[in-house]
Amino acid sequence: MQFGIFTVSDVTTDPTTGTTPDDTQRVRSILTIAQHADQAGLDVFATGEHHNPPFVASSPTTMLGYLAGTTENIVLSTATTLITTNDPVKIAEDYAMLQVITDGRMDLMMGRGNTGPVYPWFGKDIRQGINLAIENYALLRRLWTEDVVDWQGKFRTPLQGFTATPRPLDGVAPFVWHGSIRSPEIAEQAAYYGDGFFHNNIFWPVEHTKTMVEYYRKRFEHYGHGAANQAIVGLGGQFFARKNSQDAVREFRPYFDNAPVYGHGPSMEDFTAQTPLTVGSPQEVIDRYATMRDAVGDYQRQLFLIDHAGLPLKTVLEQIDILAEEIVPALRAELEAKRPAGVPSNPPSHAERVAQARAAGTAGDQHVAGDDHWTGKTAEDDTAAADKVSRAGAAFGL
Repeated sequence: MQFGIFTVSDVTTDPTTGTTPDDTQRVRSILTIAQHADQAGLDVFATGEHHNPPFVASSPTTMLGYLAGTTENIVLSTATTLITTNDPVKIAEDYAMLQVITDGRMDLMMGRGNTGPVYPWFGKDIRQGINLAIENYALLRRLWTEDVVDWQGKFRTPLQGFTATPRPLDGVAPFVWHGSIRSPEIAEQAAYYGDGFFHNNIFWPVEHTKTMVEYYRKRFEHYGHGAANQAIVGLGGQFFARKNSQDAVREFRPYFDNAPVYGHGPSMEDFTAQTPLTVGSPQEVIDRYATMRDAVGDYQRQLFLIDHAGLPLKTVLEQIDILAEEIVPALRAELEAKRPAGVPSNPPSHAERVAQARAAGTAGDQHVAGDDHWTGKTAEDDTAAADKVSRAGAAFGL
């Protein structure tokens, strides 16, 4: 199972000192955090994508491209790549380039984003968010799997005889997660393609997470990608740990009470009871996250948010060490001991996907224009199916 961290890249005042990093300091601290996570032996570092203050991660591929040359083992990912407001042609080229640079040590997560004004900033209509996600992703897959693309859809200018460059490494596209908190249509999309589904449940009760993941699993099996328990699932989380819980609570409370991300709403005690946020000893974090399997089944990736709310860099690096040295080994041992045979422990690596494609005779092929490599569907088919997807979610009670 993969364990790692993700950043939302917020620039927040440290309430204990009154200091606020500038954008340059925050970006450089994120690079240090990712490098430290690699050195500590964590499996994944992921960065969000935001185009509004107080967030600074506006160019994930620039950040991850730099980290590709300054880290050795950690998988570099996104949390998320905005499939709705980015041009799918640019996504295809940027992430194929990152795939080549990292030698396959990367994947990415597609998402619609949670900031309404970003849509008009990039010339899009938020009311078309789901349809944009469906059409843009269908086109993106074709750009990665077809050498020459002729395409026409609803939301961008047509393409004629277009080839995205560079071509994906070894002829195999990057592995894709679809991130969603509340949209069954996105869970349906992930299941339809046999991609991963990441539920970033940091502000939600586990009952909601269970509902979304169960829906994705059922639809994954429906589309013939494998049994429901073989679907590729990831979860978000957050914690703050010290040797004993009293120290953790005392140290983290001013950050919780003052951070805009928590909205000055419920108390820290209420918030930790209702969401996955865990503030306490390493053992308390282990115990809490070991129970996630009971709600969602065996899953493949767990990412934690630990560099937010104005926490100083030194503290964040200490949290990484606690995660890597005390929490992850215990969690991994407990969760893997219960994993049934035939249920994947990790998302598919690039090497595994290349081997699978070669066995099927598809790696590096020039694929049939107009059809999705895996499903035979076109972008137009998928857009027309959006209403069906919505009805499927409604039927499931979402």
